[in-house]
Parts: sequence; structure tokens; C-alpha cells
Amino acid sequence: MLMRTDPFRDFDRLTEAAFGTRARPAAMPMTAYRENGTFVVHLDLPGASPDSIDLTVEQNVLTIHAERKAPLGDSAERIVDERSYGVFSRQLFLGETLDSERLTATYDAGVLTLHIPIAEKAKPRKVEIAVAGSAKSIDAA
Repeated sequence: MLMRTDPFRDFDRLTEAAFGTRARPAAMPMTAYRENGTFVVHLDLPGASPDSIDLTVEQNVLTIHAERKAPLGDSAERIVDERSYGVFSRQLFLGETLDSERLTATYDAGVLTLHIPIAEKAKPRKVEIAVAGSAKSIDAA
């Protein structure tokens, strides 16, 4: 038999029953890093159907919506329920250096992966320096 060890769970159940909502906010854990000229974001969405995931970009704001439905029926009695269900939402503010027009997304094994290329104008480039009175030029990095 499973035992509840969370002293606040009973309070959460009463709140959920009274208001018809989850008392704890749904989380969407994220890892983000820069690699090879691309900004990569991994978001954990275990159990979310790929059809329920919606990505929108408006100006420099990327919004992610996803839904995970509870697997139990109306007649089921909950014994332990620590998983979050419902609509998950998260917003990411994209910098001017990212090319949101070329954003790509994949969903595999409960992880949504976004690849956002770094804009060409933001990448480092070499500038040639002309030496006055000489045919030679010097590369500056």
C-alpha cells in the first residue's frame, strides 16, 4: 500500500474539490544552452500529447502551451496523485540576436526540443583593417 507523506496534500485536495482546480501550479522544467551557433531549449512535457503542444512567436516572445490529461476516470478514487495535469504554459523572451523565423521544434520521449539559430548579424566576424600607405591589410579578430 502507498502511504502519503505530504502533510499539505489533504489541504490541496480540499482546495481542488472546492474550486475545481489544481492547487499546485503545473511546471514545465527547462534546460537552455548555446551550441554551434544555435540556442537549444529542452522542455520536459512527459505525458503530453504532441497534438496538444502549441508554439507561437509574437515579436520576441515565444509561448509554449501543452496539455496533459489525467488518465483516471470519473469513478476512480485517488489514493496518491502527485503528478500535474491540465494546461501547461511558459513564455520565453527571445533576444534580438536570435532568428525566430528559423526556429524548429521536435518532440521525443516527453521532451520538447527547440533549436533557435543565432542571427547572422549577431555572429562574430572578422573586420579587415587597411594600413595607410601600404598594400597590406591586417585581419582583426
